[in-house]
Amino acid sequence: MVLARIGLRLLADLAGLVALSLRPRRFVEAENLFLRRELALYQERRVKLRRIDATTRVSLTVLSRLFDWRDALIVLRPETLIRWHRAGWRLFWRVKSRPGRPPIPLELRRLIRRMATENPIWGEERIANELLLKLGLRVSPRTVRKYMPKRPQGHPRGDQRWSTFLRNHAGAIVACDFFVAITATFHLLYVFVVIEHGSRRLVRVAVTAHPSAAWTLQQLREVVGFDQARRYLIHDRDSIFARSLAHLTRLTTNRCLRR
Repeated sequence: MVLARIGLRLLADLAGLVALSLRPRRFVEAENLFLRRELALYQERRVKLRRIDATTRVSLTVLSRLFDWRDALIVLRPETLIRWHRAGWRLFWRVKSRPGRPPIPLELRRLIRRMATENPIWGEERIANELLLKLGLRVSPRTVRKYMPKRPQGHPRGDQRWSTFLRNHAGAIVACDFFVAITATFHLLYVFVVIEHGSRRLVRVAVTAHPSAAWTLQQLREVVGFDQARRYLIHDRDSIFARSLAHLTRLTTNRCLRR
């Protein structure tokens, strides 16, 4: 029985030797180096128990990718080596994936600064549209704003901000809009409201079940008329304002501002 066991063990070792001879040489060398690192780690931890340093982790992780490491783990657990693999991939992609978009060409950056300097009332939207329509260059307004020259503190813009316009012309601005009201009998009514921007006073409230451009024009005539004090009318882009307000601006000196 003992001789039979010895013979079987020798045959198993011979089969393993033949299998090793069929494997590529670099696989065998990587496995030997991996096992040597594990042996050195085992001897070090027997003398003084300490955490595995980063150099050993990187070395074992790289070597394990060159052969089938599942049969070569003696000191380490599979979960530990897999965790090191994942940490290495996270580090790789963190270095590879730089934050932000690549910068636009230098000539385009200079062109944006020149356009912004020579046209101080243009914003990023206008410059982006000019580049797209006239030069065929598609640049987002956010990118244009990034490369526009910074205006020093204390130097005003070339145009008025919307808040500045509202503050300067508050007494001459009226705004209008519709909202919906539901009656007790579940009928739908449209309420037309006109408000003065300066005083926040309602100057017109009208209700109709069938709003039309002609009806809206009549309401605006009764509010604005030929009063020169109310020069600006703010409204949204609803189609009901299209024809009526165009006709109103031809009859009076009012200006319509769409928001």
